[in-house]
Amino acid sequence: MKYRVLIEQDEDGVFVAEAPSLPGCISQGNTRSEALSNIREAIAGYLESLEAHSEPVPPSISEEIVEVFGERAAANLWT
Repeated sequence: MKYRVLIEQDEDGVFVAEAPSLPGCISQGNTRSEALSNIREAIAGYLESLEAHSEPVPPSISEEIVEVFGERAAANLWT
């Protein structure tokens, strides 16, 4: 399953990771990689808890990243 994860660095330099579709599912790490590893573990635990309590599991996401170019950059693509 795939879930959107937002990672931001706080004022102390700690990376905070959050899964917005799973309320309260937040973790952190000293590095971006560590925060990502920790949020994976937190998501797994969150989903296990939902299943154990017969709660509905939010659906996995499917998304694409769309890069939008400014007018100048777009013009360079066509020359």
